[in-house]
This record gives sequence, structure tokens and C-alpha cells, in this order.
Amino acid sequence: MPPRLAIRDIAFFERPVTFARPFRFGAVVVNATPQAFVLVEIDVEGKGRAVGASAEFLVPKWFDKRQHLTPAETVEELRCSLLIARELYLAHRGYDTAFGLHAACIARQAKLCAKEDIPPLAAAYGPAEIDKAILDALLRATSNDFFDGMAQNIAGIDARLSRDLQDSDIEKFLAGRRRLERVAVRHTVGLDDVIEGEGGVADARENAGARFFKLKLNGDPAADADRLIRIGRELATLSYDYKVTLDANEQYADLSALAALVDRLDRGNALEPIAAKLLYIEQPMPRDITRKSPLGALARYDFIVDEADDSYDAFPAARALGYRGISSKSCKGLYKSIVNATRAVKWSGEGAKHFIAGEDLTCQAGLAVQQDLALGALIGITHAERNGHHYVDGFGETPAAEAERFLAGHPDLYERSGGKVRLAIHDGDLLTGSLAVPGFASAVHPDWSTIAPLARPKTILQEHSS
Repeated sequence: MPPRLAIRDIAFFERPVTFARPFRFGAVVVNATPQAFVLVEIDVEGKGRAVGASAEFLVPKWFDKRQHLTPAETVEELRCSLLIARELYLAHRGYDTAFGLHAACIARQAKLCAKEDIPPLAAAYGPAEIDKAILDALLRATSNDFFDGMAQNIAGIDARLSRDLQDSDIEKFLAGRRRLERVAVRHTVGLDDVIEGEGGVADARENAGARFFKLKLNGDPAADADRLIRIGRELATLSYDYKVTLDANEQYADLSALAALVDRLDRGNALEPIAAKLLYIEQPMPRDITRKSPLGALARYDFIVDEADDSYDAFPAARALGYRGISSKSCKGLYKSIVNATRAVKWSGEGAKHFIAGEDLTCQAGLAVQQDLALGALIGITHAERNGHHYVDGFGETPAAEAERFLAGHPDLYERSGGKVRLAIHDGDLLTGSLAVPGFASAVHPDWSTIAPLARPKTILQEHSS
């Protein structure tokens, strides 16, 4: 039986992070954003007290892209999501499994956030961060590393939130998991990033030898095609094989606009260096349009949902529309990623290919990167988008002594370069060996004395209409 636990305390902190370069995706440009930290204390039956931690960026204008909201207001939503979730988790009486606690709170979280005009994707952020910290504490209390603990289903994950599955499907999936020793970096090419020449997509000093590239789209088929032609010319100069994915971040207005892009991929000789290497297209249309727009003939390409993944029912709904995949992001919930990976394996075994992809939005070096990387290495994600090494200079504003502790604890994952501790990329890959330590993928916790408490939201956004 999975161990049961009770929550004793949950605390939130945040640290500012300034980007080394602007990151433009969709309609937003991010130059800086806070990183949130969660510290929990739990009591595990028969084991006693333990503490655990997690971290994630508070990214503006991704969880909620509604035009009437400012970037700052969407960050406030995420702070509210954390605080609402805290009250729910602390109010849960008695002992439960880690997943049982999550399952008991997630629906109520969505309802309470909806009353504050916080949409489901942002509502899930609070539980996602708390769940990771709880799991970290549970694994430490039981002296398990993440990979062994999850293979034993230490969290007690079952099918109560995914009625299309059986408990045995999840148990079988987890029991067969083995840590991937390497996960390839998928290099992000943002809309404002340099394409040609020094600092461009084919510059090894810029792409760190990546063999996978994630190319952002802006929703204009002609402009996107022209930009992809330029990127394709550069990638064609690489001395090794490569693959690409495309990500529109909801910028394509409808199926007609999307069909215009796909038509260019089908027929444009100049786009061959992209089309021939294309793995999938990510979240092309707004999440509300996605839910009512079957892909039809466009499904000859593989598509995945990301921003439309805001519930446990999202993947089956997307599958019915012609989508083959869904993204894993720890900021959307690690348990949902595991459930969706179980579905992908089961559905693929029944015939048509389905898959789960690794898309990192909110992972800074340290806890966030390590926990998200471990999740991907558990569920079989062989290449994952990594923005932290690209848009943030090393550990950013993290004190040097703390960064050095992470380097000492994870010498295969970090290196000292240019006077800073940074992610170490080995022939385009991140190594996962040092993540197999007691706890959730980290031998080190942040220096809590150097991190400020989470800023209290100035307003709850009740006055805004959807």
C-alpha cells in the first residue's frame, strides 16, 4: 500500500529572474519574471516529519492570454492559484496518499479559481507546484529516489480522475518505467531570436549542439513560411541530422489559417528542410477554438495540444479531434503527465500512434529544471524543450553559493563556465544520473534565507469578464 501523509505546513517564496535576452512567444515578450518556490512540511505515517520543495517561473500571458489582462495581472492569477490551493490542501483532514490528496482538491480548486475569474490552466498551477513539493518530502521520508519510488507507485496514482483508464493501466505503466540516462535538448528559436550567422540557429555556441529545434510561429501563414525558409537554410548547413517542431502558442485564428500554413509545408520546395524534418505542430489555435475544430485532413501531420491541456479529460477530447499528442509540463501537473503518458502507450498499443512530448516553459536551473527533466526521463520523453539555459544566464539571480551547491550535488547536470554555474549539455543531451537521489530529483534545496516571501496579490480579478 502507498504510504499516507498529512500536510502540516505550506510556505511560498519568490525570487526575481532577469532574462539574458527577450523571449517572444505568441503575443508576449518576456524580459523578466519571478520564480516561485514552494516549501512543504508533511507527516508520513510510520516515518515522521519531512520537508519538500519545488520551483517554477510565474510566467505572464501563457496560462491566461485574454487580451484585457496585463502581463502583471496574469502573474497575479498564478499567485492567487497558489494561495487558494494552499488553503484547500491544509484543510484536508487526516492521512491520505499523495495522489489521493491531489484528487480530493483539484476539482474544488478549479471551482474556487473560476469564482475569481482564473481559468482552468492557471488554476492547476497551484496544485501542480504543491504536489511536486509533497512528493519530494514523501520520497525523502521513505529514502526513495523519484524513479524507484514512482515505479512502485509511491504516490498511489489511480484512475479516479481518468475514467477511460483502469487502475491496472497506470500500475502497469509505472512498473515498467526505467530512467532514461540522457534527454536531448530541443533548442527554442523564439520570434525575436537571431536566425542567420553569429548567434543564429546553426551557431554551436548558441544551440549547444542541439539536434532538435523548436521553432515559434506567429500565426501569419505567409510570414511564418518566410521565416521557416530562412531557418531551414541555416539548419541545412549543420553537419549532423536534426529534427524540428513548430509551436504557434494559439496564434492561428482558425482551421483556414492553419490549412494555409500546412499547404505551404506540403508544396513549398524552399520549406523542404523544415517539412522533411518536422515531428509535430504544437497548439496552433486558441484553446477555445481547438475544442470545437476537428483537424480533418490536416491530421496527416502530427499535432499536439499544450495550452488546451487544462483538465484530465483534455487528451481524450483532443484525440477525438485528430490530435496525436499532448505536452508534459510539470507546471500543469505531474500526475496528469503520468496519466497522459499511460494513455499514449495504451492507445498506441491499440493501433494508431499517440505520444507525449516534453515542452518546458517555466523551468529555471535548479529545482525546476531537475524535477521537470526527471518527469520526462521517467515517462519516456527522449527530447525536451529547455528555455532555462537559453533565456536565463546560468542560475540568474540565484546567489552564487546556492548555485555552487547545486553544481556539487549534480556535477553531471551543471558546469562552471564563464564565471557562472550553468546547465551542462553533453553532445546536445542533458544527463540524468545525479537525479536518482532520495527526494524528487534534487540533492539540494534552495537557501530559503535568501528568498523573499511570495508577494501577496494586490487584487483578485473578479471585476474582469471572460
